[in-house]
Amino acid sequence: MTRTAEIARQTKETDVRLTLGLDGDGAGTRTTGVGFLDHMLDLVARHGRLDLQLDVTGDLQTGAHHTVEDTGIVLGQAIDKALGDRVGIFRYGHSVVPMDEARASVALDLSGRPFLAFEAELPPGGTGNFDHELTEEFFRAVSSAAKMTLHVTVDAGTNAHHMIEASFKAFARALRQAVAIDPTETGVPSTKGTLTS
Repeated sequence: MTRTAEIARQTKETDVRLTLGLDGDGAGTRTTGVGFLDHMLDLVARHGRLDLQLDVTGDLQTGAHHTVEDTGIVLGQAIDKALGDRVGIFRYGHSVVPMDEARASVALDLSGRPFLAFEAELPPGGTGNFDHELTEEFFRAVSSAAKMTLHVTVDAGTNAHHMIEASFKAFARALRQAVAIDPTETGVPSTKGTLTS
């Protein structure tokens, strides 16, 4: 079973081209024009064991918002497409990741129902051209497009870089668990028989 997806999405604000493999080793390059986002996506690929090739051109002259949000949308679409009918997956994932003084936890369910709960008091400002508030926008876009229930909580921290990085690493680790194939599961892990709607 090949669990891959290729998505291209073009608007007047962004041009996003993404190739995803769920059963990978972190291969690929991530180029969005937003250096901090590239770094976070490198973490997602490495810790999520995803092959992720991503090339984005965005209207960065207006800020990074459109680029970050649209990248999240396309990543979510690719996750959804690569999962197919979601037969045989573990479905749920959870991870707690510390990074120095920061600690973040993520719990997710590949439920077919999009929902984001984001609890984090990130320091105001930005890292490079990445406004810290865009962290929530990215996760909202991913959860919506992937039809994923996603809870992201930053439990501790004072350094925004550490807090956001811990969040992305925890997301990657939780996603890795949830998309993994459960050898004991012969169907869709749901009493209703579907996770796609």
